[in-house]
Amino acid sequence: MRVLCAAAMIALLAGPAYAQQKSMPKYGDTPAEKTPSEIEQDRASERAYKRSLGNIPDQGPTDPWGSSRSVDTPKAATKTVAKPAPAKPRTKTGATAN
Repeated sequence: MRVLCAAAMIALLAGPAYAQQKSMPKYGDTPAEKTPSEIEQDRASERAYKRSLGNIPDQGPTDPWGSSRSVDTPKAATKTVAKPAPAKPRTKTGATAN
């Protein structure tokens, strides 16, 4: 019974793969000739595409970081060296002492 079930599963999985392989053109095959109506449709779609490209306005260069930068150039920062505060002696707190 298991063998029959396994064979059925393999057959069910192999069917779509075989159908897909059959529809693909082989290497070296010549493409099918286009009908005159298909050629005219290709030309019309190419003209429509070129017309649509002409409708896009020219835009200047964009600066994605423009809002995060300031317009002025940064000034040189003056470095000041701060002296560290003297360390306080550590004391134990709590109820137990060693």
